[in-house]
Amino acid sequence: MKKHYICKPNQYTMNFLELLLIALGVSMDAFSVSICKGLTTKRFSLRMALTCGLWFGSFQALMPVVGYCLGSQFARFVESIDHWIAFGLLFLIGANMIREAFSKKESESHNSSLSFRTMFFLAVATSIDAMAVGVSFACIQVKIWSSVLVIGITTFLFSVLGVKIGNVFGSKFEKSATIFGGIILIVIGLKILLEHLGVIAF
Repeated sequence: MKKHYICKPNQYTMNFLELLLIALGVSMDAFSVSICKGLTTKRFSLRMALTCGLWFGSFQALMPVVGYCLGSQFARFVESIDHWIAFGLLFLIGANMIREAFSKKESESHNSSLSFRTMFFLAVATSIDAMAVGVSFACIQVKIWSSVLVIGITTFLFSVLGVKIGNVFGSKFEKSATIFGGIILIVIGLKILLEHLGVIAF
């Protein structure tokens, strides 16, 4: 089977644990919105949970592919600084998630609507970070199709769980989840940079 690599073999190779942590990180926005959806129902709604899971999981899987395709167009031109680009993107995404966690206000995610328009815009909004992660994937050695599958499934599961948590516990975990996701992305980006520079080795 053909391996979908953009970068050369001597570049940073992401392992499964790092990929899973990134999947957890980028899924936290969808998780937070799903918690908000769960807040709007008196009883747990399986339909709402599966709808959120399918919308958010699908877009979190699609957007990294878009970012990867865009990033692959210029990856060969920035090979000498690709580790800095990967670090910079993951750091900015993570820092922005943390910032938003502290400034988040009531939004349209706090309604029970599952209409196409509502879910489409929420799915796009929560997956923009995943597209940026896809760009960083073009600068390191990643099997893109298996990677987006992991991200999509992880987001699906956390979205379903988010609706349940929102219904049972309220918004208690919404802010913490977003901060946690941001920290994960920053740590992974830092690890990529330091390992490439030879400061650490795993």
